[in-house]
Amino acid sequence: MDIRPAATLALVRDTRDGIEILLLQRTWNAVFLPGYYVFPGGAVDQQDACGRKHAAGPEDTEISQTMSLSEGGANYMLAAVRECFEEAGVLLAVDADQRIITGDHPVHEDRNAVFRGELSLAELCQRHKLTIPLDRLAYLSHWITPPGPPRRFDTRFFVTTAPENQPVSHDGEETISHVWISPAQALEEHRAGQRLMTLPTIRTLRVLRDFENVETLMRYAWANPPEPYPSQQWPATRRGKPVILEPGAPAYDEASKLDPEGEGTTKAEIIPGEAVEIAAGVIRLTAPNPGVMTGPGTNTYILGHERFTVLDPGPDHAGHIERMMEITGGKIDSVVVTHTHLDHSPGTRALKERTGCLIYGRPAPAGASQDQKFAPDKQPEHGDLINTDAGTLTALHTPGHASNHLCFLLRDQQLLFSGDHIMQGSTVVINPPDGDMKAYLESLYDLLTEPVRYIAPAHGFLMGHPEAIIDYLITHRLAREHKVARALEKLSPADLKDLTANAYGDVPTAIHGIAARSALAHLLKLEADGRAVQDNGLWHSTSTT
Repeated sequence: MDIRPAATLALVRDTRDGIEILLLQRTWNAVFLPGYYVFPGGAVDQQDACGRKHAAGPEDTEISQTMSLSEGGANYMLAAVRECFEEAGVLLAVDADQRIITGDHPVHEDRNAVFRGELSLAELCQRHKLTIPLDRLAYLSHWITPPGPPRRFDTRFFVTTAPENQPVSHDGEETISHVWISPAQALEEHRAGQRLMTLPTIRTLRVLRDFENVETLMRYAWANPPEPYPSQQWPATRRGKPVILEPGAPAYDEASKLDPEGEGTTKAEIIPGEAVEIAAGVIRLTAPNPGVMTGPGTNTYILGHERFTVLDPGPDHAGHIERMMEITGGKIDSVVVTHTHLDHSPGTRALKERTGCLIYGRPAPAGASQDQKFAPDKQPEHGDLINTDAGTLTALHTPGHASNHLCFLLRDQQLLFSGDHIMQGSTVVINPPDGDMKAYLESLYDLLTEPVRYIAPAHGFLMGHPEAIIDYLITHRLAREHKVARALEKLSPADLKDLTANAYGDVPTAIHGIAARSALAHLLKLEADGRAVQDNGLWHSTSTT
């Protein structure tokens, strides 16, 4: 699959209250990111370069070196400038006297011609005797769309001071609204579900939020270009044969961590019953319970060197229990449980009977899917410490998937055991009444404040880039929430079935029963946020009642 080069330009300006940034809202009719708030940007067009006689400042070799490219770095910058002109009506250009042009410059009359592709940026500059000052742009970040989506982009993000006296005007076709807003407020409104934004936009806003004024931001960006985006393929094996893993593949982060020399010694598959040392003193042992909801199986983690702690012993499967006993020699001091769903905690009882170990976890809430026989010796509170032979675990209460869910952070190694709060390759089920979407999202935000380098999920491989993973999960949920809210505004009052059919039109009807549980979780969150009310089985939007 081709990955298209793209570029975006963040326009920033100073105000009395700090930095503001320009965001444009994409049309709701767009195939890609409908209704999302984005920076001006789009695909790189080879005509943007056209000899680069219209560009001033550093040479392409210098720009490309900064961007870890062999050549063509200036093309990204020029594309960002052109896209900003097309979408926002703002052109970063200087005249023959090296003055930044203003809003009354005649070049603005040719905006539509550039938008329609009738006039290239080079031709525009030649016609009006303008130059693009590339030295006024700073390279801010780099993002490649992960594998999966039908449309993928290799996007470079730039930042520049917004030209004075050039009013913003969205194009009315690709963009339907715009706003100048502080990065902190934009992030807060995204969190509240009021603005849809993508993960790269969110991460860029987090960078911009830390600066008091544009001058310090630009100095920082010029002096600290981003690290090269991981692009190296990694060797591994699958079914005994060598394979090459692309960045973003499920096993990529694990392979690159466990096999830093790239010798191809790791496996790109999870085999139940096979012990894999994923960190110092941490072994993953996967239970033989693969399925639609469990993926390759439930991961049990064994922590220690001479004495051991078992985290999530999984189902009460005799063979799985016996493997734990073999690996530990029966020297199990404690068992730690993330939550009491039936694929996570039932194995605890057999280990307790055979070793007398201490059990940590929270009692099961009501429900047929819960292990009602689970009997913890100690019930960790948020922030409690549990000593293991591999280091100290910090308990983190993370309700959402289950009200009694706990994640555990092995702080010295910055390794998060995420249970079912974060899984690989699958959306976590949020099933009311015990499942709580609002609590789930708040718990994800809380994890962003923790010092995590790797995530060890209950289902799947070791995962790197935890902030990106968590941001993606938040963004995915808020995007669906927005669809549910729009369906409610359109149909109100409506029952759950009709709302599910409307908000989950992209989901096969065969699984609308499962989707309805997720839709209900979103509706209950909207109700908690004061954006929806329920009456006699019908849901009403507060904007129409």
